[in-house]
Amino acid sequence: MLKELHLKHKTWGYHRLAQAIREDTGWKFSDNLAHKCCKQAKIYSLVRHYKYRKPGAESIRLPNIVQGKWIAKRPLQIVVSDMTILKTKKGNYEWTLLVDTFNNEIISHAFSARRGDTGTYYKCLADLIRMLPKKQKQTAPTVLHTDQGAVYSSMAFYEAHRYYNIKRSMSRGGTPTDNPIIEALNGWIKDELYVDFGLKTTNDVSGVLNKYVKYFNNKRSAAALGYKTPIQYKTELGF
Repeated sequence: MLKELHLKHKTWGYHRLAQAIREDTGWKFSDNLAHKCCKQAKIYSLVRHYKYRKPGAESIRLPNIVQGKWIAKRPLQIVVSDMTILKTKKGNYEWTLLVDTFNNEIISHAFSARRGDTGTYYKCLADLIRMLPKKQKQTAPTVLHTDQGAVYSSMAFYEAHRYYNIKRSMSRGGTPTDNPIIEALNGWIKDELYVDFGLKTTNDVSGVLNKYVKYFNNKRSAAALGYKTPIQYKTELGF
């Protein structure tokens, strides 16, 4: 069963494989046993490894106000955004994500085949603004944490949300560890898109991305959420 499930989800590690089998069969066994079985069967997750990077300088205008305190008690308390490059047979695409750290839900995404297209950032920002409570003065601001990319640092992007209940926070320059949630998700997401969803060979990039986001939010269980999906986690907490 481990081999069969691994063939469908080659990016999954033994923790997620074990959890999926427990949910499907009702069997009770430890992750350690699953690890031993995977090792014996030579089942390995197809993921990338990252090297340590020395922290960079903090932004003067928009400092890092999160400071590693990522535990959110409500939806839209802390939201993170980033852009990543997707390689396909039709060329490279720039994909911008907006993730709610409360339940790691992808609350907005946009992509473009045009290099340097700022539209994806503003589309995600517009989606976030539409999600904000109407009575903004009665609620704590939504913290939007990003890196120091050109668009995020621009005055135009700042002006686009200036009059909304959004408080900005920025990672130190060249320091992805200041935005660990979305950086970690980016790695897993790209692995799954390439290996499990065939992004590199598809002719329908938009369709694959939309399908994946729906899968990620509604079907992909996460260890950080107690092996619940983002939507399941939020719903069970009454939001």
